Amino acid sequence: MQITATELKMNMGKYLSMASRQDIFITKNGQRIAKLTNPSPDRVAMLDSLVGIAKAENVSLEDIKRERLANV
Repeated sequence: MQITATELKMNMGKYLSMASRQDIFITKNGQRIAKLTNPSPDRVAMLDSLVGIAKAENVSLEDIKRERLANV
């Protein structure tokens, strides 16, 4: 869902409740400026974000973290 910053200000409670079920993108002057989302990690999305960062079988967790941070 996409809403304007003004709409968010006028109906904050409504959108906070909705954020537990879906992501809400906030726009200002037609540009996305923020995303209101559920704090519980979506495991599928988390896995998708990790796909492709480990290039070898002998990669340590620290190597993965460094590479992930370098690509941000």
